[in-house]
Amino acid sequence: MDIIKGIRTRRGAKLNIKGTAEKILSKAISTPTYALKPDDFFGTTPKLLVKEGAEVITGDPVFFSKQDPRIKIVSPVSGIIKEIVRGPKRKIEKIIIEANQNKEVRSHEVANWETLGRDALIALLLESGNWPFLQQRPYGTLAHPDETPKAIFVSTLDTSPLAVDHAFLLTNNHENFQQGINVLNKLVDQAVFLGVDANFSAPFEKVENVQCYTIAGPHPAGNLSFHIQELSPINMGDRVWTVNPEDVVNLGRFITEGVFSAQRTVAFAGNALKAPKYFPTTIGVELAPMIEEVETTQSGVRLINGDVLSGKTTSTQGYLGYYNNLVSVIPEGNTYRMFGWLPFKDNSILSLSNTSFSRLFNKSGFEIDTNLNGEERALVVTGEMEKVFPLDLYPMQLLKACMIEDIEKMEALGIYEVVPEDFGLIDYANTSKIEAQEIIRKGIELMINEVG
Repeated sequence: MDIIKGIRTRRGAKLNIKGTAEKILSKAISTPTYALKPDDFFGTTPKLLVKEGAEVITGDPVFFSKQDPRIKIVSPVSGIIKEIVRGPKRKIEKIIIEANQNKEVRSHEVANWETLGRDALIALLLESGNWPFLQQRPYGTLAHPDETPKAIFVSTLDTSPLAVDHAFLLTNNHENFQQGINVLNKLVDQAVFLGVDANFSAPFEKVENVQCYTIAGPHPAGNLSFHIQELSPINMGDRVWTVNPEDVVNLGRFITEGVFSAQRTVAFAGNALKAPKYFPTTIGVELAPMIEEVETTQSGVRLINGDVLSGKTTSTQGYLGYYNNLVSVIPEGNTYRMFGWLPFKDNSILSLSNTSFSRLFNKSGFEIDTNLNGEERALVVTGEMEKVFPLDLYPMQLLKACMIEDIEKMEALGIYEVVPEDFGLIDYANTSKIEAQEIIRKGIELMINEVG
């Protein structure tokens, strides 16, 4: 496989946190209930297709997108709709499915799929519930079936704290991964862009029909926004699609077997766990049984669906997010450190500031918690954001434009090129303690509503 380009950045930071998951694949976990959460699909307003008490089999539609009724979210398991949980203004927060022993699945005709035209293949992916695996830039929403993307990106390198090893995840899935790539290649006019670690090895070295590029540098070097800007920049009217590596496997398994694949390998990691490791399981799985397996070291912990910088807080009674391969578990920061601002007072605190000496200590990894170690302050020009932001944009100016809802400035400053997770490290490094990701999320929502 030829490498078309190597991309590298020095802007960013590696957060060395204890508790990376051991490359041990535990026994498969199945739980009594599973859940689908509409909030996992940014920009999507759900419309239910089922009621409480209804029976479903794997691959049955549960709800569809009001923006495009062709896009359906299907059940990852067979069972009964146990509960539809609603929040304020009757917003649907999650649909809980009680699994049964019925292994029945909804099947689709996939024989000779290679002969299908692009439109017919899209129709098949929409009808089977596989379409939500494809996400779209700008905005990070579900891909629009009627648009042809400029490019499709699949990145197998995650540089976030406690990140999963996709090479380990996909060790036994080479054939399905290749089939998934073949499917994606029929949806775009050029070969899929495949991002790999600069020191990549099997199974990626054998992948065919891709434009392979290597990635190097500290986090957020692994973020797709950086890759897209370097290899296929988004101009006005352009669309770029992205797919997670394990969802490429799910697409390949579907096109081979004709049934919806809800495979999800999840790493439980963090310095609040005794035995962090990987579990083969299913989309939407209940988290409690796996938490019992890895064992927490204390009672007050926070569970995060995703990484510690950009994930969403959940609970031991929560469920795995639709796209997540990682659950981070860290202690709650509910204690205060007297005179904690003094140098050498406590060198266990991981800091990116030049006034801290923490980088000289704890080379084996830091014990962290959720404490902010400060409070919200004025947003001033310090250059901190630019040091950890590899995109060729002005992050502080973009944040300010989003805060005042100036659409023209937001466009000029690159709102089409970013998603909230690109500002995760800024949230951590910025001494103003502002919620940069939330500001960008609201800015993108404004763009969707006002510009489309």
